Amino acid sequence: MFVSDCLGVNDQGHLTIGGCDTLKLAETFGTPLYVMDEEQIRRNCRQYRASIETCYQGRGLALYASKAFSCKEICRIVREEGLGLDVVSGGELYTAIQAGFPAERIHFHGNNKTPQELEMALDAGVGRFVVDNDTEMECLDRLAGQKGKVAGIALRIKPGVEAHTHECIQTGQNDSKFGFTLENGEAFAAIRAVQDAPNLCLKELHSHIGSQIFEVEPFLLATEKILGLMTRAKRELGMDIPELNLGGGFGIQYVPADQPVPIGAYMEKISQVIAEKCREWGLDTPYIYMEPGRSIVGQAGITLYRVGSVKTTPAQDKETGDTTRTYVSVDGGMTDNPRYALYQSEYTVVAAQRAADPAAERVTIAGRCCESGDLIQKNILLQKVSPGDVLAVLSTGAYNYSMASNYNRIPRPAVVMVRNGQPRIVVQRESYEDLIRNDI
Repeated sequence: MFVSDCLGVNDQGHLTIGGCDTLKLAETFGTPLYVMDEEQIRRNCRQYRASIETCYQGRGLALYASKAFSCKEICRIVREEGLGLDVVSGGELYTAIQAGFPAERIHFHGNNKTPQELEMALDAGVGRFVVDNDTEMECLDRLAGQKGKVAGIALRIKPGVEAHTHECIQTGQNDSKFGFTLENGEAFAAIRAVQDAPNLCLKELHSHIGSQIFEVEPFLLATEKILGLMTRAKRELGMDIPELNLGGGFGIQYVPADQPVPIGAYMEKISQVIAEKCREWGLDTPYIYMEPGRSIVGQAGITLYRVGSVKTTPAQDKETGDTTRTYVSVDGGMTDNPRYALYQSEYTVVAAQRAADPAAERVTIAGRCCESGDLIQKNILLQKVSPGDVLAVLSTGAYNYSMASNYNRIPRPAVVMVRNGQPRIVVQRESYEDLIRNDI
């Protein structure tokens, strides 16, 4: 019934997460409320570590992509589980540093890092800069030289692979804002340029083809193409590039129809391709990185809302043929979950107090913002609900808190972490005072 192992139903018929009754969580901490199950997050981290150990003799490291969900507590958990960290901004880097994350295990991404961010990362001693373009390469070389440092870098390569996912989250095709294009020679020129940069050391080639991907084949094709570029660099430039970053983008289950590839199966096939091509092309087997984000925290999180009103209005729905539409309005919306407005993302929604009952009523879940597009789901089946009931939207652990905003001057929700039936706040709910803190 549910899309996550950390969810269940108790004797009262209430939805639970990590052994906690969601109705009690909503009553104690208020709504909207993000709830994350710590044990599931840790299990997912360990699965990635185990897959590298089993399939690749431990010669690799999973880097948690903190853009999926960033706060000091998740940085601490990832550190304790032995993963590295992928950050994409000065803010994410600052959060990691404040949480005590080892800088040498941090990779710094981003297609337009500012000079101030690059200086901050150099001073912190981050392990890798994932360089996106020539301008960044020149700036980083200059700044590193001024500080008397040599920066270890990765080059982000567009392998020309189009993943089968929403066009807004495809990143590996040629027409993408990210990285150096492989097919037109730009990527090879960038490798050559590093040889002339005295304060840069090329350690790694990086490829990321998109997000929420359910197929292994695009990853295999991208891997083969990047290994081919490594081979050319060795043969023509005498450069041995020791590391390969395969990126992230591994899909999760939002609705029952979603069928993600098991982590172990993915790594097994990737390892086979790497071993085969390295033998064929005379390459040393590279150390590998991967960057899971959504697949670590996505299904470990839910969002709880309180129903404010239920109303039925006239409608001419082309999808269902219905002549009426029932709107269930909740106390959150696009400010805490913009993904439906952006991508029409599908979710599983459960009436928390009737979690074991069949979903029999067709409704549209509406947010509270002054936008007609502020919806969480449209035309879904849900258990019968009334004003005051609690709704749970499942698999919201990734890209919900991270993308939340203060549109309409709505404070962002709290984040509660649960473990073995015990909840604790890891991010405080914003107050109205927080909203005006920077106003003059």
